[in-house]
Amino acid sequence: MPERHRCAPPGKDLRSVHSGGAANGIAIAMLRRKVNRYPSPLHSADGRLDQSEVLVFTSHHLTGLAAAAALLVALTGCAGGDPAPEVEGAIDPATATSADDFGGLDALVEAAQAEGQLNVIALPENWANYGQIIQAFQDKYGITVNSADPDVSSAEEITAAENLKGQDTAPDVFDLGTAVALESLDYFAPYKVANWDEIPEENKEETGLWVNDYTGSMSIGYNSNVVDEPESLDDLLGEEYKGKVALNGDPTQAGAAFAAIGLVAAQETGSLDDFQPGIDFFQQLNAVGNFLPLDPTEATIASGETPVVFDWSYNNLAVASTVDGWKVTTLPGVAYTSYYNQAINVDAPHPAAARLWQEFIFSPDAQNLYLAAGAYPVTLEAMVDAGTVDQDALDSVGALPDDLVTPTTEQSEAGAALLAEKWAAAIG
Repeated sequence: MPERHRCAPPGKDLRSVHSGGAANGIAIAMLRRKVNRYPSPLHSADGRLDQSEVLVFTSHHLTGLAAAAALLVALTGCAGGDPAPEVEGAIDPATATSADDFGGLDALVEAAQAEGQLNVIALPENWANYGQIIQAFQDKYGITVNSADPDVSSAEEITAAENLKGQDTAPDVFDLGTAVALESLDYFAPYKVANWDEIPEENKEETGLWVNDYTGSMSIGYNSNVVDEPESLDDLLGEEYKGKVALNGDPTQAGAAFAAIGLVAAQETGSLDDFQPGIDFFQQLNAVGNFLPLDPTEATIASGETPVVFDWSYNNLAVASTVDGWKVTTLPGVAYTSYYNQAINVDAPHPAAARLWQEFIFSPDAQNLYLAAGAYPVTLEAMVDAGTVDQDALDSVGALPDDLVTPTTEQSEAGAALLAEKWAAAIG
């Protein structure tokens, strides 16, 4: 599967189975100004106005705006080229840290609709229900979502932002594994959604540079027509699995593969303080010829090229719903979970739309869509308390395993550093 792959059938245990107008007087007036921004590989430059160069005015600043505009036109004709004065109280969407900065959520919606587009990256339609999430956002707000490079890794999202700096095709938002997110803070803009208090403190950076959005458990998907269900890590070292065991990406770049190394380390030691046992296992797996250095996709799984895949439960279960014989298991013992992280590109070409996307992602609409795909949303507890959770989806997914580990910031950083140093040599 691509680096982003992500559910359990109803009632199944994961151990056994397996996307305005000026008349309203809000957020319409715009002035252009030059802003540097990071680029991305999303869409071709087409000469459209760079929406990141837009300043937005809230309704109370628009009183008499038509008359003021007429006066400015008259002054321009007789001022001999003197620059027009800046209008006091203008709001730059790129610096807004909450919907209040726009004058409220309605004003944010109108500013985003004026931009008209949102650029996303690395969001496969079958990953944590992003196909339906994207469609729901478009249907609700009438904003076109441009989805680029759905199968790239978290690290490649950041590379895209760098390479397309200054272009209107840059990604507006990111969905990143923790290790990459922690290394990339300079690329993010702080923002707090309206229901900020519903997100636990440990699941967000205090200014909103990154915020956890959903999680799952690391699992093993396997073609039951080809191999038996693995019941331990030692099973995977057997002759039956020769040339068959793949990771979902490179663990130095991809969050799912990083988590697979963490799972093995936790299975071996009960802790995530040291990822070395995980590296050692895959080195051994490679030495006996069982490691398959092929990035899996749904196509490679369906064709039988990648018969065994370490990946998130919601990804493997999504494949199980379409590929005959594909089943999913979580190994006995400790389970590994880790959240993905939402962040806004500090140089988003559509800064208002990027902020509206965050508001939508953390609303019950999108959080329940994650749940429907088998991913656990970060506001689950708050939704249960408020009665806004999709109870049927929650009943189908079931609870996470009781014995689980989730890496801390320090453990993620240490694991990433160790993998950067030793992974290539271990499987080279």
